[in-house]
Amino acid sequence: MRLCSIASGSSGNCIYVGSEATHLLVDIGISGRKAQAGLKELELSGNDIDGILITHEHADHVQGLGVIARKYEIPIYATAGTIAAIKSCSGLGNVDAELFREVEEDRKFVIKDLTIQPMRISHDAAQPVGYRIAYGSKRVAVCTDLGVYNDYTVECLKGMNALLLEANHDVNMLQVGPYPYYLKQRILGDRGHLSNENTGRLLCRILHDKLKYILLGHLSKENNLPELAYESVRMEINMGDNPYRAGDFDIRVARRSEVTPAVVL
Repeated sequence: MRLCSIASGSSGNCIYVGSEATHLLVDIGISGRKAQAGLKELELSGNDIDGILITHEHADHVQGLGVIARKYEIPIYATAGTIAAIKSCSGLGNVDAELFREVEEDRKFVIKDLTIQPMRISHDAAQPVGYRIAYGSKRVAVCTDLGVYNDYTVECLKGMNALLLEANHDVNMLQVGPYPYYLKQRILGDRGHLSNENTGRLLCRILHDKLKYILLGHLSKENNLPELAYESVRMEINMGDNPYRAGDFDIRVARRSEVTPAVVL
């Protein structure tokens, strides 16, 4: 089983998860050309993709969806609210309604040899979700764009072997940065994005012996730095109320606009 970030950041997100037999994309928030180039680096093409899992309808998650779905006729999996929002996005062009597959939070579905279970997240979108994906005993999750986490989030993310989790911003950089006040408040709000520190605190609640890889994703270009996200999360783990140290885990920062080396389970 492989987990790989083709692109991850406030400017566009596209994540690959797959087995030998099944290949999925979580979001296509980059151009179709970039998505295809990323797949080529993984020795895949659009013809190999069995499904596209969409977390929500914001442009940095669906920008290339229309192009790729039309070209390769790939099924699109999303919640009812997200599907409705995508259909109203004129910028994506016409997407064949037959390609959409409606999913529900906390209800499992299967694509070939992978089992997928959506989870609720708190974000200012129509009906956003994260995804947990299982192959046999191996489990990975992709969870970004959440303004706040709670006990439900923690329970959903327990037991993962690899995890791509948002570390969107440094609070100080955001507060003194160039964004207008209303946008700062949106990002800091319960339906915004997780800060580096909150990402570390969430991790402290879900760390376990079989969690091997942690990918920090969806970093803000203006309000974060890869090194800052990495060190802040490590510090929270080391200072947290848990039996682990940051060095016990392979922690990586997903690259903004290029393929990050794949995690292989």
